[in-house]
Amino acid sequence: MESLLRALAVLAVMILGLFQQGAGVTSRPYTSVLTVPNGQRWGTWREPEMCPDQFFAVGFSTRVESRQGKGDDTALNGIRLICGKDEDHNFMYTVESHPGFWGDWSQPQYCPSGVLTSFQLRVEGSQGRKDDTAANNIKFRCSSSPLLEGSGLDWGGYGGWSQVCVNGGICGIETKVEDRQGRGDDTALNDVRFRCCDRTQQVSSLVPSPVIDR
Repeated sequence: MESLLRALAVLAVMILGLFQQGAGVTSRPYTSVLTVPNGQRWGTWREPEMCPDQFFAVGFSTRVESRQGKGDDTALNGIRLICGKDEDHNFMYTVESHPGFWGDWSQPQYCPSGVLTSFQLRVEGSQGRKDDTAANNIKFRCSSSPLLEGSGLDWGGYGGWSQVCVNGGICGIETKVEDRQGRGDDTALNDVRFRCCDRTQQVSSLVPSPVIDR
């Protein structure tokens, strides 16, 4: 019986360890920040969150509020990065700068191989006295070339692509989110920027030559 309980405990740890949510860090060395010029102006930049050391974004998920009809639309609310290590997807973390307030999280999308290296944001321009939604959707490019598009809505248009993570990939996220406006016009996610980290170079251990006393 004791051996059976021990085996079940090990299995539970393995299952829970496959996908750790919110296990990121707020500080990690990074080399550059990816931005786009078409983000909206409302809200404040939230605390960045980083993949653990030597982990990179290999996929993502989006939180989107569906069309509200005559109600207040917010469209894209949150972006969640899925961090993996090398090509091993058996143990991953998720990180997000701010989850947003409304909508449901989509099923994750993953690069077939490689990591996320650049992005493009779909944003609706200011609507004046009409309903603003700000950010609506996002696209990512993988280092292996495929494009991945989120499950957002179609108001507004895509701007230009961001810069590219050259030696490594996306490793952190920082979002600009507007707080709840009460009876005012909510927009939720307005802008996002991602951080790039380099891959650490593997240094082979050198075996010292024996010292011969003369």
